[in-house]
Amino acid sequence: MASGVVPQVTGVFGTCGGGLAMIPALTDFTFMEEKNAKLFVNSPNALDENEISKCDTSAASFQSAEAGIVDVVADEATIFAQIRELVAMLPSNNEDDDSLIECTDDINRVCAELENCAGDTSIALSQLADNGVFFETKADYAKEMVTGFIKLNGVTVGAVANRTVAYDEEGNKVEELEAVLTAKGCDKAAEFVQFCDAFSIPLLTLTNVNGFCNCQCAEKKLAKALATYTYALSSATCPKVNLITGQAYGSAYAIMNSKSLGADLVYAWADAKVGMMESSMAAKIMYPNGNAEEINEKAAEYATLQSSVTSAARRGYVDTIIEAEDTRKYVIGAFEMLFTKREDRPSKKHGTV
Repeated sequence: MASGVVPQVTGVFGTCGGGLAMIPALTDFTFMEEKNAKLFVNSPNALDENEISKCDTSAASFQSAEAGIVDVVADEATIFAQIRELVAMLPSNNEDDDSLIECTDDINRVCAELENCAGDTSIALSQLADNGVFFETKADYAKEMVTGFIKLNGVTVGAVANRTVAYDEEGNKVEELEAVLTAKGCDKAAEFVQFCDAFSIPLLTLTNVNGFCNCQCAEKKLAKALATYTYALSSATCPKVNLITGQAYGSAYAIMNSKSLGADLVYAWADAKVGMMESSMAAKIMYPNGNAEEINEKAAEYATLQSSVTSAARRGYVDTIIEAEDTRKYVIGAFEMLFTKREDRPSKKHGTV
């Protein structure tokens, strides 16, 4: 009964096993102590052909990175601090938003380094945010999809973003990721979008995607995960703003909060690419017998006519083309304009996706 009425948070500091493991999954956010906490339905030694030294399925590392149940893994003191930080960002219930605070950052601040960190959108979002604060949720799970909360002009905004590279705290590149949608990433994003919509938290998406994960394992769950994410975004009545930072190709882009899916405003950086597919691939399909020179020529023509951000703007897919360094003031202006947004939807008991 409290779900969607008040935010619910679970902290796991000891053993949480059997049926009790449902509690973290039923609540909105879960924090887990990194060394002593255990979370499991079946204990590791009870699993066929497994014992705890092979794979500790009850460990915080497994539940955060593999199961995707845990949002934050840390020591006890850090967990308490992180819970306070998260709660301070969230409305206390679904009717009264008491999370608004006075902004002490310049709302017109130029983000000179934003374009340089566009690959790791967890860093990019911290650059956009008031005072550089970004609270990432499920950071260890489906790293190609970033979710979390930022403040923009004192207003809490939920963020969903594609990520193609991950850096550590020292700025070293630790992982390169494909610009694709995955089943895990879509499930992670869908759950986050549903939470934001329940509490009328505005939603910002950063799009850089060129297709879907292409492997046999992904094919088992991908279609359903894509449908769930599509349904979550299209059903959300909170303010929705999309920023295209890189590639935005085909159905994958349509799913990432495009105009077609109900985005209120879509911005794009000047060098973004928006279209059905990458230009060289399109040229090869249209001119199967062409030589290399002809393919390159036709690819350049296709890029200009079909995949350029200017072409997308002419077609109404993009509202405004902006410079990367000016992004902060544009998205703040967008959410201020959408502050009073209201939508009427058909009366029904609930959806079935």
